[in-house]
Amino acid sequence: MDFSPSEFRDQWEGRVAFVTGAVTGIGLGVAQAFADAGMRLALSYRNEDDKASTARWFEEKGYEQPLFIKLDVTDREAFAAAADKVVEHFGEVHVLVNNAGVSVFGPTDEASYDDFDWIMGVNFGGVVNGIVSFLPRIKASEGRRHVVNVASMAAFLPGPQAGIYTASKFAVRGLTESLRYNLAPHGIGCSLCCPALTRTNAWTSAMKRPDSFGESGFPETSDEQLRQFGTAFEEGMDPYEVGAKILRGMTRQDGLILTHPEHGPDFEEIHEKVMAALPEEEAPAGRLKIEQLRRDAMKAAEEGLIIDLDDLT
Repeated sequence: MDFSPSEFRDQWEGRVAFVTGAVTGIGLGVAQAFADAGMRLALSYRNEDDKASTARWFEEKGYEQPLFIKLDVTDREAFAAAADKVVEHFGEVHVLVNNAGVSVFGPTDEASYDDFDWIMGVNFGGVVNGIVSFLPRIKASEGRRHVVNVASMAAFLPGPQAGIYTASKFAVRGLTESLRYNLAPHGIGCSLCCPALTRTNAWTSAMKRPDSFGESGFPETSDEQLRQFGTAFEEGMDPYEVGAKILRGMTRQDGLILTHPEHGPDFEEIHEKVMAALPEEEAPAGRLKIEQLRRDAMKAAEEGLIIDLDDLT
């Protein structure tokens, strides 16, 4: 990494950020990078030991202690209460990072309703809850503001064992890419971040399945198999580097933040398949006009104009 988060201190010092799933993995990396850029932090957590470890890091660095909020991101009332706590504590909130998620895999054709409800509820529903709870408060604040939704390279690359996980990340991608146009007129930046393999304990998600979603259709996986799967994560990027790249992308107002360089061949293959799938025929003038109106509206929205339905016909 050829830059430091402290380089962006003049852009973000004193800004208040709320980060979900922020005491381990990528969320912790984001929190640490933000702290190095002078931001004030509210961090959601589930595990008390991880919270204590994170608090020690801030103490050792001599930084202001974050506002820690215990939160299940699927709990809408608790999420709304968390937003209230952040504003009560800091006065304003400027940045939201929806990071919390579960990495659970299994053959989609055998999945149960509980499998769908749990994975989609956390990975997509948690993002929705963050947006609904925090956006009114971010809009009411002043100065530089930003929303980051952390998805995954699975938002572009499906896999045979990751159907529901992939669906949740595709959903976050679609939501974020559309939300960016809605937030631009309010002067609020919006980024989709799609990290790839990162040195985290995300593989332990399957061990933390709530009892309320206990009816799984996936074949049973032993702890030994999960731990073997977890060895792949040891090759991953340092979470702090992911967090620093998110901070840099926010500063540059990047709509898409890709943190890992190794996926060029995948994107080339996707591009070739999509282009090859287009029919080789002329489109009628009426349809061409509508599609051009859509393109023009997207550009106008990104420049800060509010787009109505009338602008699309």
